[in-house]
Amino acid sequence: MAGKRIGDHQVGIYKKLRTRHGQEVAAAKSGISVRSARRIDASEALPSQREGRSWRTRADPFEAVWDSELVPMLAAAPGLTATTLLEEIQRRHPGQYDDALLRTLQRRVRTWSASYGKEREVYFAQAHPPGRLGLSDFTHAAVLQVTIAGAALLHLLYQFALAYSGWRYVEVVLGGESFIALSSGLQNAAWMMGGVPEEHRTDSLAAAFNNKAEHELLTRRYDALCQHYGMRPSRNNLGVSHENGSIESRQGTLKRTMEQALLLRGHRDFADLDGYRLFVAEVFGRLNGRVARKFDEERAMLMPLPDRRSSDYEEVDARVTKYCTMTVRKVLYTVPSRLVGHRLKVRVFGERLECWLGNVCVLELQRGQPDPVSGRGKVVDYRHLLPALKRKPGALARSVLRDALFPRTEYRLMWGQLKDCLPEAQACRLMVGLLDLAGNGGCEAALAQRLAVLLAAGAMPDLERLQQEMAPRPAHCPVVTVVLPTLASYDCLLEAA
Repeated sequence: MAGKRIGDHQVGIYKKLRTRHGQEVAAAKSGISVRSARRIDASEALPSQREGRSWRTRADPFEAVWDSELVPMLAAAPGLTATTLLEEIQRRHPGQYDDALLRTLQRRVRTWSASYGKEREVYFAQAHPPGRLGLSDFTHAAVLQVTIAGAALLHLLYQFALAYSGWRYVEVVLGGESFIALSSGLQNAAWMMGGVPEEHRTDSLAAAFNNKAEHELLTRRYDALCQHYGMRPSRNNLGVSHENGSIESRQGTLKRTMEQALLLRGHRDFADLDGYRLFVAEVFGRLNGRVARKFDEERAMLMPLPDRRSSDYEEVDARVTKYCTMTVRKVLYTVPSRLVGHRLKVRVFGERLECWLGNVCVLELQRGQPDPVSGRGKVVDYRHLLPALKRKPGALARSVLRDALFPRTEYRLMWGQLKDCLPEAQACRLMVGLLDLAGNGGCEAALAQRLAVLLAAGAMPDLERLQQEMAPRPAHCPVVTVVLPTLASYDCLLEAA
């Protein structure tokens, strides 16, 4: 019967059953045919003891073309498949070779490849002693479809993992695979572990290696970072991802773990970025609990940390223009007018900028990211330009930053309504007044809700009424009159005591 060959173990089962049952019952219980049972009963030898068959049961359908045509094609191109070879033989010999012969040809090609085929890639299993190797990598997280307050979050996930214990650290990264992201994530992981491994491996990150050089050269900042922590930097060969397998395999589990956690959560929207970061930390905190014993063993073998962290920022120069703007890493930022004309030292962190004038930090800004299409970006804070706009409200009408000045959609829509219904000068004064109320009155969100109601009704805002309703009231402090007692009263108090 068709199927697997009958082995020694199956024959043993049949003979044991044959002592208690008839031939048909024993054959059925051992899963063989009655014909095979008769053959087993007639022979004392086990299947492994019989001589192999040296003759064919039917004629070889490829005998005429195997040595003369098929073998030369395989020798010239060992990567050819049986399907391709059969199609070629059918083209050369029309009507002689049917599609039903494909399985026969596949077996012949497999046997030939095992005997004469090319050498295949060999993988060597590696032993990772505790404390020797740590690995870093980035992965795109768009597949998770995470949103922040309803807006899609374009981000990466940085992952650091210890090869021995499997302990990992995961961090949300806005922007690309920059040195700042690598330095910040690696140092956060090191200080969370309480030590560093002997070797730190990445793939060919441009933030760590100069890939355009003829030889493997570390970037100056990455080399200084590894020297500061006493780690030996290394990378896998370009395009050979399995050499970085200890981290590449965990990139898949990272996304699967996040996907399962989001499904269990019920939705993928977070109120703010800090809430999403806390969620990621909780997910991988539980994941690290599974390897706690091995991590405790490896942590004892880690090298000690240095006395302080290395710098995890990049320092660039930026001059503030007369338009109260400066450009850092292709992103335009507005700044207070008091900084116009100054050249600032800007420390670019992963998510913020620190602007230094000499040894004084004069401003901190949230870092923006360039647009994927245009390659440029804007981070505009209308509060920086409010003092100048109050003096020159007419400049709002044709300002190149006008649309970016509006903090919410309701303000932009209200500007469109004011521009259509009022003279330009009056519309500018009223819009600047609304922005001043939102910024200095601390009621940006509440005012946006009121503007939405006015827009729905097609009504014009009354600035004075809105100011009376929403502007902060001056605090009225009660007048307290303090009467100091005379010194003689203390003498009377002492005498009474």
